[in-house]
Amino acid sequence: DAPQLITQLRRFGSVTVLNGHIHQIVQKVEGNVTFHTARSTAYPQPVAGVGAGPGPLKVPADQLPAMLGVTSVSVVRHPRSLALSDATLA
Repeated sequence: DAPQLITQLRRFGSVTVLNGHIHQIVQKVEGNVTFHTARSTAYPQPVAGVGAGPGPLKVPADQLPAMLGVTSVSVVRHPRSLALSDATLA
């Protein structure tokens, strides 16, 4: 159903899709649609296409807060746009 959704979203000048349950940072642009995933607050995954496969990364405890975090979204009224801010728990 993704191709049908992309077709429906083409009528808008700009679309931002936020996904917060990926466990890895991914940003992609398809035409007028920007996809942005939030940093995980649970466990990190390898970068897409890198690593042996899906599953949590094993990292030293002192490095874990730098790999986990939150994403904040702010709406800027003029000019109208979104400001995305990724922050680690470190």
